[in-house]
Amino acid sequence: MSKLAVTVGGHTFQIELALTEGAEEVTVSVDGAPVNVVRPDAHVSYEQCSWIIVDGRPLEIEFDRDLHWIRGKSGIEALEIVDREALVSRPRSGDGRVKAPIPGLITQVLVNVGEAVEVGQPLVYLEAMKMQNEIRAPYNGVVKAVHVGSKQTVIREQVLAEIE
Repeated sequence: MSKLAVTVGGHTFQIELALTEGAEEVTVSVDGAPVNVVRPDAHVSYEQCSWIIVDGRPLEIEFDRDLHWIRGKSGIEALEIVDREALVSRPRSGDGRVKAPIPGLITQVLVNVGEAVEVGQPLVYLEAMKMQNEIRAPYNGVVKAVHVGSKQTVIREQVLAEIE
């Protein structure tokens, strides 16, 4: 599952999707709502794609090769795509300490001491630069300590939790 922040013409959408190479149809989550997307030309690359069907409506599109813009019926719009998962890769500590990858505000703590967690399970939400980032468990284990609380500001590499 890919998690992206896609900004088109100044408006940012939170996108979640699972792409399969050559897949013609996919359900995409846009700001939490499911959207059905059909790419009739699934055998060609995105820059050669000239139209898609979104929730049953055909749309003519054209992408810049470097994905800096997209052209649709309303004209050319600036396009920015950010991989949300890449932004939250935690600094490696090797000892079970989960650290803040960037400075920000803890908006929610999702685990408690003594709770079993699985690799990739969200532990806390960290808001930075108006984006909500999931900080996830680096491996399976039990939460040994939680060092932060909701509404707490943290600095880069501050220990948020410990897993053993």
